[in-house]
Amino acid sequence: MTDSTTTPDTPAPEPPKSAAPKHGVGDAVRTWWDGLSRPAQWGVGVPILILLALLPLFPPPLLDTPGYNFGLVMAQVAMYALIAIGLNVVVGQAGLLDLGYVGFYAIGAYTVGLLTSPNSPWNQTDGGWLNPTWAWMACLPIAVAVTAISGLILGTPTLRLRGDYLAIVTLGFGEIVRLLADNLSDITNGSLGLSGVAFPHVGESASKPEGVFSGGNSGNADSANLLDRASYGTWWYWFAMVLVIIVLLIVGNLERSRVGRAWVAIREDEDAAEIMGVPTFKFKLWAFLIGAAVGGMSGAIYAGQVQFINPTGFNIINSMLFLCAVVIGGQGNKLGVIFGAFIIAYLPARLQSVKLVSNESTGYLLLALDVLVFVALIVLWKYKADDLSPWPRRGVITGMVVTGVLGALLFGSVLLFRVGGAQSLGDLKYMYFGITLVVMMILRPQGLFPVRQKLLTFGRQVYQAVRKPAERELIGARR
Repeated sequence: MTDSTTTPDTPAPEPPKSAAPKHGVGDAVRTWWDGLSRPAQWGVGVPILILLALLPLFPPPLLDTPGYNFGLVMAQVAMYALIAIGLNVVVGQAGLLDLGYVGFYAIGAYTVGLLTSPNSPWNQTDGGWLNPTWAWMACLPIAVAVTAISGLILGTPTLRLRGDYLAIVTLGFGEIVRLLADNLSDITNGSLGLSGVAFPHVGESASKPEGVFSGGNSGNADSANLLDRASYGTWWYWFAMVLVIIVLLIVGNLERSRVGRAWVAIREDEDAAEIMGVPTFKFKLWAFLIGAAVGGMSGAIYAGQVQFINPTGFNIINSMLFLCAVVIGGQGNKLGVIFGAFIIAYLPARLQSVKLVSNESTGYLLLALDVLVFVALIVLWKYKADDLSPWPRRGVITGMVVTGVLGALLFGSVLLFRVGGAQSLGDLKYMYFGITLVVMMILRPQGLFPVRQKLLTFGRQVYQAVRKPAERELIGARR
């Protein structure tokens, strides 16, 4: 019988390589960021925010959208980012599947529209208690409050449901809001919508009589003054950016508080959280209320920017797009869902002007080659992924993503040559976002930037205490 115990001279067996944790570039960046002090994080973050704010004034050639005003596209990105942050509180933080989030977006927009549009019987800007100059600014907090109350009213009876049942109820809520807007013609003007919605009258001058937020402000691209250079889309982008930062600070502090820990506990196991004393219904209601308020805020911005709203802008497809931003970016990760919102809002506008081939036959040939390479990479991943070292694995994943995107671009370019009904790739966003979701569910269901579980409250302090090198003790100091 052999002795299985190890002697002090026997080297300890090394753990299998497969058990070692895998760290990617994102983990390295996250670890570096978490190690910075709060002032250092602001020192890095503020220049990045300034660069992001200057993007519409000096659009990079690769990012520019020739078919659309780049400032307007970035304003839409910021609005979608707000929606994604609010939806992330509900879906990513608390784990509540909400398929009707567009309903809150519509309530926020219609609150502003009903109070300020000349088509509304409740218009208060024509001799009412709202001054047309600051009507929109006054309606913004009202819209947030109304949507928060609507979230409270919806959540109180429905949040006792879970999973698919809750998803069905919220899906119905989104449709009910849209149908009400479509059928209450005496109030909402039905399918004709509400026009002339108020917007902020700021920066009025002889050249901009309606202010910088008016659609008449096209900006002066030749001006050296950055404020004169900015079009109304850029001004809306800046305003929405400020709101995104404020909401991020509020939600970030909530995550690090008792509320955030309760959300994570509910998301991971609601029954276990309830047994441990977490009042799950109360915290789920908080998540619903906060998410609804943020969605209403984004709806109010949308109504002020386009100055026209009708029910078709709040259909269930848009609700799916909002959810798509959260799933692609990474549920529970605030910066991840902002990146997902960027993809959802920016890519269709950017791809409108993409044309890769000069004739149809060349397009089909290149598309066939691209599909072959894509299929070969999938087969390689399926049968050889476990045998590949980390960098070849990343190469295969990158190759699949690149060939997938290139295939979609080629497909859109080929369609442009079809006679009648030809569509650009930007018009096919529902198709390629659906394909993206399928691919994501197979290869990376946690999203592009998955959230890392950690003790949020004292995470930074613990990390800094652990990474601090221990002082070397002198030999014989304790003698």
